[in-house]
Amino acid sequence: MQQLDNQPGSQVVVGQRLRMSKQDANTTRNGDFCAVGAAHRPGDMVLKDGSTVRVRRMRPEDDQALLGLFQSLSEESLWLRFYSLAKGSALAAEAHRETNLDHTFGLVALSGAEERIVGHAFYAGITDTRAEVAFTIADDFQGRGLGTLLLGALAEVADANGIHTFEAEVVAANQAMLKVFRESGFPTEMNASAGQLHVTFPTSFTTAAIERFERRESIAAVNALRLFFYPRSIAVIGASRDRGTIGGELYHNLLSYGFNGPVYPVNPAADVVQSVPAYKSVESIPGPVDLAIIVVPAPLVIEVAEACGRKGVKALVVISAGFAETGKEGQAKQTELVQVCRAAGMRLIGPNCMGIINADSDVRMDATFAPGEPPTGRVGFSSQSGAIGLAIIQLANSLGLGISTFVSVGNKADISGNDLLRYWESDEGTSVILLYLESFGNPKKFSQIARRVGRKKPIVVVKSGRTTAGARATSSHTGALLAASDVTVDALFRQSGVIRTDTLEELFDVAALLVTQPLPRSNRVGIITNAGGPAILCADTCEARDLEVTVLNEPVQQELRSFLPPGAGVSNPVDMIASAGAEDYARTLEIVAADPQVDSLIVLFTPPLVTRAEDVANALVDTIKRAKIDKPVLTVFLSASPAPEILRSAKIPAYRFPETAAIALARAARYRQWRDRPEPTLAKFDDLRRDEAAIIVASALQRGNGWLTAAETSSLLSCYGLPFIEQKIADSPEAAADIAAEMNCAVALKVIAQGVLHKTEAGGVRLNLRGKEQVLAAANDIVDRLTALGNPPTGFVVQRMAGAGVEMLVGVVHDPQFGPVVACGAGGVQVEMLRDVSIRLTPLSKEDATEMIRSLKTFPLLNGFRGGPVGDVAALEEGLLRVSALVEDIPQIAELDCNPFVVQETGAVILDARVRVEAVQPRPLLGVRG
Repeated sequence: MQQLDNQPGSQVVVGQRLRMSKQDANTTRNGDFCAVGAAHRPGDMVLKDGSTVRVRRMRPEDDQALLGLFQSLSEESLWLRFYSLAKGSALAAEAHRETNLDHTFGLVALSGAEERIVGHAFYAGITDTRAEVAFTIADDFQGRGLGTLLLGALAEVADANGIHTFEAEVVAANQAMLKVFRESGFPTEMNASAGQLHVTFPTSFTTAAIERFERRESIAAVNALRLFFYPRSIAVIGASRDRGTIGGELYHNLLSYGFNGPVYPVNPAADVVQSVPAYKSVESIPGPVDLAIIVVPAPLVIEVAEACGRKGVKALVVISAGFAETGKEGQAKQTELVQVCRAAGMRLIGPNCMGIINADSDVRMDATFAPGEPPTGRVGFSSQSGAIGLAIIQLANSLGLGISTFVSVGNKADISGNDLLRYWESDEGTSVILLYLESFGNPKKFSQIARRVGRKKPIVVVKSGRTTAGARATSSHTGALLAASDVTVDALFRQSGVIRTDTLEELFDVAALLVTQPLPRSNRVGIITNAGGPAILCADTCEARDLEVTVLNEPVQQELRSFLPPGAGVSNPVDMIASAGAEDYARTLEIVAADPQVDSLIVLFTPPLVTRAEDVANALVDTIKRAKIDKPVLTVFLSASPAPEILRSAKIPAYRFPETAAIALARAARYRQWRDRPEPTLAKFDDLRRDEAAIIVASALQRGNGWLTAAETSSLLSCYGLPFIEQKIADSPEAAADIAAEMNCAVALKVIAQGVLHKTEAGGVRLNLRGKEQVLAAANDIVDRLTALGNPPTGFVVQRMAGAGVEMLVGVVHDPQFGPVVACGAGGVQVEMLRDVSIRLTPLSKEDATEMIRSLKTFPLLNGFRGGPVGDVAALEEGLLRVSALVEDIPQIAELDCNPFVVQETGAVILDARVRVEAVQPRPLLGVRG
């Protein structure tokens, strides 16, 4: 096993089973692969330097390309891989053998337009649960993390295929390779033998292993984006002599902003562009080019990108439109563009974007066509819309809100919003992240990254598209509740600590607070004003947004009375009345800020006849500095005056209206509450029968996509410990009557009929039946009723009647983008009428389950409302967590309804459940971008 990770010279040699074999290669054949391993689709792996390779499953016909890899190895690499300096026919035989082994699975990494194999990893079974592993990495790809990524992907396939342990033999002197194993995150065991170490480790991913692979992805993303943000030289292909054109404005911005490096204009029709000698093509530029900005018509982009690849350019920003946003033909062109970039080892922003900015004084790069000079600051921006990006830069200019970096991602053909989050997480020059999103590429990954980043830096988002017109139809209660809204997006943001705003203006309102002020310690706010009306509006908005306008301490009130007029209000809001001057504002601010009952302050000013707004603004600035006020202070000046500019220059946010200030503060307080919570805890259950559940679903899918039978549903829920009520299935009214007689208790009778999903609405449910006669009569009545409607029953479910309790709904819809979305709310027949539901994305933490239930309007019914019984809320929480585990493990569950989920005084019971399954596209392996 050779070159497993990112240190040159680190080689590993495997045991005899995978070393060079002298057996006739023609006697081996490609073994049968488990569907799990065979199904994983190919994709890209991002190496630690930000470059990419294509990864797919190894095939028997790869033997010649694999031979090429073997022949390219240095003598040292050959010896460490095979314990010999094999050449010629021996290498050819080994390449054929390794691509045709029985009981094996392999991956190959491809690079360049010719798809040269630069990495090869495979395992071969020793026993049903153990396998040996081998890796080969091309010499020019060693030290870039490819071996580690292949190890992770291979382990994931092996674990899914029942291989639980990997083994390898490592040369004892190979300390670099041993370090790689130890730091992989897999718990390794090492046993010494003559000149070697025998290494074993489990293929299942520990938390530590997953975290380390995520860190590697983050490093790769940071290095990829540094290619864009820190180029030494830039070529603008399509630079124009004419100001007012995109190519002209973009080239002018690079020059006028003062990029610290050469900026080469490329224009075959011009000798000089804006006083700079021009080049006919990027390949004619004499020096190296790190970053190329392409501003040419869409039909020419591929040709230009190929020239950039030949020049050795590492990063492309494609401004040109006419790609995936235009339809199928444009999508095909975009796919070709990405392939050109992959083949040349280039990374891509765009196409169909407006460019990028790095305001760092060491770089000074404005590669956009936006008017005005972007101010330097600590805000990282990303916009999926070019037009919105222009508005963002202009608005930032008008508010004096400085930026660190800006990216218009356009069609996100390569570099994505998730890559940017990873970059800004580690960027010391960025303290607040602002995003304008129209869609998600990988929302689950976004959530994982945002949860981590949000613990350090706030993320503020405007997400357009609040309706889901055109979403697929759903048949379950849960599907009906989730349709026609963006509750899934809200759930993702809520769980990830992302601050969502409704408008761009609100985005900047929040950003102005977060960049300039400390976070509020809690939700208690003090309001200072010289007029009652604005204070009432502010207080009402605060209370509506869960901020507390707390009563000031009595000593504070007494001190305020000592200098304010008799008509002033001093409890909170503090209304100093219209006669208040600048000195009154300064003194009141200092006193109220010192009250431990107040964690943030909103200062309102309405212009009277005598007091100038700018005098008040200067007094506030001086007081905050002199008194060293360390609580957030927001100001509102209801006048046209220089006051807002005075305040903003002193890093104090100024707003136009009381409501906007209160809303911004409420969002910041909510974010602080999320950030202060402990890390969420995922529940673990030791009694789950995962394999049995997977078999139930796989067997059902043999019939095709559709609803599970009543028996399958009951068995599936049982595998995950969900409390489904005792029931039996009958195929006729007579059989149902016999079952009821055997149960010898009150029963519920429910119909089974094709196409009948809502049994109560169809008249297919009878409750509190006792004895054979009542059940037989009820069953025959249901048969007559449904047969008359053209839907004759195929059977019946006979259930033991449950005790009294509160009827709830627990359900899931598998969103094609977001994955499983769990709903909890008021259940029974009123579920869609009340629409009292809370939504979260899986996996649910214990905190998620608790918060979901307690946020419901009907929660008091579970908590002894008006003297009623107190329900076993813990049983409902456990039910939510078990459902989350079920749908996380089995992505083929498209819809699931447990309705009603009856919460009793002790325990809970599910009275009815339905599950719909459908085949799903396999997800990419760990570290692979699909």
